[in-house]
Amino acid sequence: MRKRSKRYLTQAAKIEKGKIYSIEEAVKIIKLNPTKFDASVEVHLKLGIDPKKSDQIVRGLIQLPHGTGKTKRIIAFVPTELEAEAKTAGADIIGNDEVIQKIKQTQKIDFDVAIAVPQIMKKIAPIAKILGQKGLMPNPKTETIGPNIKKMIEGVKAGKVSFKNDDSSNMHGLVGKLSFTEENLKENINAFIQAIKKAKPASAKGTYIKSATVCASMGPGIALNIS
Repeated sequence: MRKRSKRYLTQAAKIEKGKIYSIEEAVKIIKLNPTKFDASVEVHLKLGIDPKKSDQIVRGLIQLPHGTGKTKRIIAFVPTELEAEAKTAGADIIGNDEVIQKIKQTQKIDFDVAIAVPQIMKKIAPIAKILGQKGLMPNPKTETIGPNIKKMIEGVKAGKVSFKNDDSSNMHGLVGKLSFTEENLKENINAFIQAIKKAKPASAKGTYIKSATVCASMGPGIALNIS
């Protein structure tokens, strides 16, 4: 049996077994989490989709009202003439030929979001598989490919995040930090859940969101009532 930490057990004792909590109730419990660091708050959803069918993939983009509380490292794949604009907008790394070659050779990345302009996509073809495996391949649906590099970078820095279900039909989302106010956490959680609801594939039948939980990093999940 997995041994749980004292902090985990203390938090779990506050959760009534079998009870489904409102978002407001769940946030109050999470805010009581005894931790020495500013833990992330995450929402996890079990979706009634078939992830093997391309027309049932749930993905999209959302601007959380209060951001995620996490600073994201951005790589911008742009031509030389747009490098200065990308840096000014907040790009942490410029994906030039040297960087692309390094990623190809080491298969390692040190960024959280990849953004590109359309004319550079051919150049990143050699590392497309590496980016894809990490869920970092630029995509129009997540607004990480486009002509306006400044707008895309500033959107990410302001808290715009992409989402996509995993191979087990689960959806995971970072919705803030424990240091956020209760109201800000509630608004972020609601915004994330509503975005997933709006992204429901037309071909998905039956119950779309089978279950929902919210938790702090390394903390117990709290079942949510999202009806």
